Amino acid sequence: MKKTLIIYAHPYKKSFNHAILMKVSEVMNKKGCQFDIIDLYKDNFNPAYSAAELALFSQGKTQDPLVKKYQKKLLQAEKIIFIFPIWWSSQPAIIKGFFDKVMKQKFAYTATKSGIKGNLDNIKEAIIITTSTSPTWYLKYFCGNFINKVFIKSMLKQIGVKSGKWINCEKVNIVSDEIRQIFLDSLEKKL
Repeated sequence: MKKTLIIYAHPYKKSFNHAILMKVSEVMNKKGCQFDIIDLYKDNFNPAYSAAELALFSQGKTQDPLVKKYQKKLLQAEKIIFIFPIWWSSQPAIIKGFFDKVMKQKFAYTATKSGIKGNLDNIKEAIIITTSTSPTWYLKYFCGNFINKVFIKSMLKQIGVKSGKWINCEKVNIVSDEIRQIFLDSLEKKL
């Protein structure tokens, strides 16, 4: 049976991102969905390539046991949910490193004469849930709309994920607890 895979990236358990992770887990349990969580910080995932690891790149191989574990989970997923903060108008480095190291050639994509062909077409949908100190409109219209234009329409599309949706809790540092709770409650309908 296919599952939902949650990829979570925040180092602090008292963060609002962690509250989002707990709410998403609660919703998935309530709906009777099978899901698995990759907690990149808890796993101490190293997002940087070593020279030895990079030497295996063209073969699509890895020496990192976490990469192998994550790849197995990706092959079992029908949906992926990313939860992370927006730092400097894009994803944290650990998420970029997750793509660099896990989404390997011959695993996540195949290079063809006409471009990249995604291999992870078992993943039908991606939902990206973020928090930001900036308003969402500012991220979209003045910061390049990274999540929609690069993360969804380029990075995810190139690995074979055809559908993506972005949900952002904006101004997370200044909104009230009531607004944060409204955001959490809204996730049930959005998932």
